[in-house]
This record gives sequence, C-alpha cells and structure tokens, in this order.
Amino acid sequence: MVAMTGEMALARNEEAINELMLYRRVAWRIMPLAIICFLFSYFDRINISFAKAQMQQELGLSDAAYGLAASMFFIGYVLFEVPSSLGLKRYGAPAWICRIMISWGLATAALMFAYTQYTLYFLRFLIGVMEAGFGPAILFYLACWFPKKHLAKMNGLWFLSVPLAGALGGPAAGFLLGTMDGVLGLAGWHWLFLMSGLPCVVLGLLVLWKLDRDIESAKWLSRGEKDLLAANLEQDRAKAKPVHASLWRVLLTREVAIMALIYFVIKMASYGINFWMPHLIKSSGVQSVFWVGMLSSLPYIVACIGMIWLTRLSDRTGERKKYLVMCLALAAVGYLLACLLSGSSWAMMMALVLATAGTFIAIPIFWTIPQSTFSGLAIASGTAAINSIGQLSGMVAPVMVGKINDVSGTSYMGMLSIAPMILIACIVVVCFVKNPKA
Repeated sequence: MVAMTGEMALARNEEAINELMLYRRVAWRIMPLAIICFLFSYFDRINISFAKAQMQQELGLSDAAYGLAASMFFIGYVLFEVPSSLGLKRYGAPAWICRIMISWGLATAALMFAYTQYTLYFLRFLIGVMEAGFGPAILFYLACWFPKKHLAKMNGLWFLSVPLAGALGGPAAGFLLGTMDGVLGLAGWHWLFLMSGLPCVVLGLLVLWKLDRDIESAKWLSRGEKDLLAANLEQDRAKAKPVHASLWRVLLTREVAIMALIYFVIKMASYGINFWMPHLIKSSGVQSVFWVGMLSSLPYIVACIGMIWLTRLSDRTGERKKYLVMCLALAAVGYLLACLLSGSSWAMMMALVLATAGTFIAIPIFWTIPQSTFSGLAIASGTAAINSIGQLSGMVAPVMVGKINDVSGTSYMGMLSIAPMILIACIVVVCFVKNPKA
C-alpha cells in the first residue's frame, strides 16, 4: 500500500466514497458478532449469581463462600490479562479471540461438574484464566478500524452486551433453573452453566471465519475504501500523545494509574450489581425464581437504552469527562437509595435502575479516554493494564459484600459500602482527568 497523508487520501476518495455509509458497513461487519461474543462473556461471569440459591442449598455455601467463588474468576483473569494481550501481536486479534472463546466456553460448561465448593473455586479460577485478554483484544480491534470520532458510539454498541447479558440472561436463567431442574438427573444450575458455555465454542470459530485481521486484509473493501479508513486512523495517530511501546513503560505511566483507579471503582459497582441484584430482589419479598429473573432484567434494559443515547451524544459533542462524572454521580445515588429503600420491592427496583444505568453507561464512555490516550499496540497493553487492575474489583466486591452481609445480618449493608467509593472516583475524574481532544 502506497503511503499517503490523511488529507491526500480524503481528497482522493471524497467524491467516490460516502464515509458515513462506509463506517456503517464496517460496523455491520464487526459489531453484531462482537456484541454477541461479549454478551456470552459477561453472562459467563454473572451466571453464578442466578445459580446462587440452588448452589448454596446443594453445596452448603455461606454468603462469604459464594462471594469467594464469584471472585475466583477474577484472580485467574487478572493474573493472565496482560500476558494474554501479548498474543495479539503474534497471532492477530481474530485468531486470539477465537482461542480465548473456545477455551473459556469449555471451562464454563465444565462447571456442571462442580459438586464441591473447592471444585467450584477451581473451575471459576480456570474460566478467568481462559477468558483473560478478551476485553483488550476487542478494544484493540475496534481501535484498528474506527477513528476517535466514532469510538464512543462503537464502544457503546459493544458494551451494550453488558446490560444485555443481565436483561436477557435473567429471564433465560430463570427459565433454565425452573424448567430444566431434574432433567436427565441434572440440577437446574448444571444446565445453566452447560447452556451458557457451549455456544461460546461455536462463536469462537465464527470470529475466526468472519473477522479480518486488519483493514488491508479485508477483501470486501475496495482499494479506495481501505485507503480512506487507514487515512482517518493515521490522522488520529498524528494528533495522539507519543507513548512508549514498551509494555512496562506503559504500565507505569501516570495515566494508567489514574484510569485504573477509576475503572476499579466502576467495575466494583458493576459487579456489586451483577452478583447481588437477584439476592436483593429476593430479600425484598419476591420468592419466585422466574420473577426474580424477570425483575433483574428491568434495570439492564434501561441501561441499554441509556447507553445507546448517551454514547451517541458523547460522540456528537466530544464530551467524555462531563458525561462520565454524571454517570458516576447517578450510580452513587442509586446505590444509596437501593439500600435505604430495601424494604419496598418497587422502590428498591427504581433505585436499582438508577444504579445500574449510571454504572453501565459509564463503562463505554470511560474507555474512549484510554483509547484516545494510547496509540498502536500500546492500546492493547495500556487497556490490558487498566482492565486487569479494574478486574481486581471482581475479587474484592463479591467477598466484601458477602462478608459484610454475614457480619451485619442484613442483605444490603455490603452494597451500601460501595456508594462512597463511587463518589471518590467521581472526584478523581473531576480533578485529574482531562477531556480528550477530538
């Protein structure tokens, strides 16, 4: 490919190529599969929250033991997150994502054999090891196709999978737990893990077949279209702040430290909701497994709508910091009200809607900041470092909430402890984060 400046490429293709339609084609090629893959990825993390009641009864788990089982995933994930991201350079994103998905799908399906709490701990740890590197691989892949002016919207579409996993997963889990319990001699929670793991193997193979390694290898694009896409990315790289490509230099930058702290709290808030929302709803007086699943989907549905709307608004205005602060403040208020109103099912549900919307809409807006800060393969190592530190919250939140609940004898005191941490993160964003330049 002949090198050219962004201005030359844009001038050459301006008349022949509709840029907006081109990016829509690219999005339709990449995003549906990426969304479905991440949906299963996230559901594999939170499906244990829906299986909690049946597992606790069969395995004799306390809330603290359940919290430890939930957190074991993140121990494996964090330990192997940064090393896993290095596979991107050697094998390319599609091949590496395929490997990750097949291995985590098989490990998730194997949870049906978790007949002791220690087997459960080991398999949850193994799933984390197998899934490590998936998030940074997708974020790196998106940044290799879409310039900054489209990133928040694409991030929003991709991270739509997170609330969708709760919105669709809740009713699906309720159905499997209620109707498949006892079929072929297996408990409902065994079926839940089996049916959420095996589709990931098929999806991994689809990724390898459907997604191109890079723009240049995409046979469905014309020469002019490839040049235009590459020119837009080159314009972003020319404006980006220079970053050392060395992995350890990226890990030790001030930007990584600040963003990792913020993301740690955002993820702590999200995992607090993921792992304890069904428990809170049941404790408020809803006893039906089916209705717990159905009500659990409501906050996620609202978060999906808000995520689409606010990420598009963020792209249009170029505002990242302001909307991130707004989302964090909303999440803190929602957390506080959910705990104070825990005696009323409907009042608590409305508060959970606020907490869930604020928390999950913050995620795609947040990721536009590191994607705009780093460039090249530093995107993979930088986002992997932030993501791995952020995922440490998955170890802290379930155990902390479970332990506080056991000690206090309530179903909400553990969740209440997360609200002030969200406010601290909000202050850090206001004081130390700059809005990325368009």
